[in-house]
Amino acid sequence: MHVFYTPDIGSDVYVLNEEESRHCTRVLRLGTGAVVYLIDGIGGLYKAEITGETKRQVNLRIIEVQKEYHKRRHYLHIAVAPTKNIDRLEWFLEKATEIGIEEITPVICDRSERKVVKEDRLNKVITAAVKQSLQAYHPRLNPQISLSAFLKQKNDSLKMIAHCVDAAARQYISDVVKPAGSYTILIGPEGDFTGQEIEMALQSGYKPLTLGNTRLRTETAALAACFEVNYLNR
Repeated sequence: MHVFYTPDIGSDVYVLNEEESRHCTRVLRLGTGAVVYLIDGIGGLYKAEITGETKRQVNLRIIEVQKEYHKRRHYLHIAVAPTKNIDRLEWFLEKATEIGIEEITPVICDRSERKVVKEDRLNKVITAAVKQSLQAYHPRLNPQISLSAFLKQKNDSLKMIAHCVDAAARQYISDVVKPAGSYTILIGPEGDFTGQEIEMALQSGYKPLTLGNTRLRTETAALAACFEVNYLNR
């Protein structure tokens, strides 16, 4: 099954952009009559037939449409501190997209070793994972933001912060999450959140979480939280 990301689709005919057309004809070697699938990132899955092609342009005819394809009954937003090694953050984005996530925000914390991320590159990682895993919904990647500014944003979801302070009272995700809800989970940087940051989050209505007895890398903690929320909403 060959899948292309087509966020601007809006009729029963469509022309792949130059990059996707080149991939279709030069890499996949597809030609007239071949059947492909398109995803629009907002729940639409389209079955289409190639009606004509050049190296730079592939023309398609839509032959079947499914709306709200595999729509999840919950909404998950993970706000995660970018890792020093950007490959680890990209790994998280890829795997979280495959498992299921709606929104991601890179948050800059006091102990963050990486203060800048390239959104275009990260979005490409997400898009590739969307196509690979046949997700009709494209996760939203927000611009990076400081933790203090993030905590001030209006947020009506169930809010949680995972941290490693053993002396603090913390709960497991399974103790807090109810199915079919909207959730925001904060994941800190290498070295964890500072005590002041944790207190700020608690004062902003975030519930303290533990992800287990072992010390996890940032990207592992974020993915563990993503998986558990999806498992509880299975």
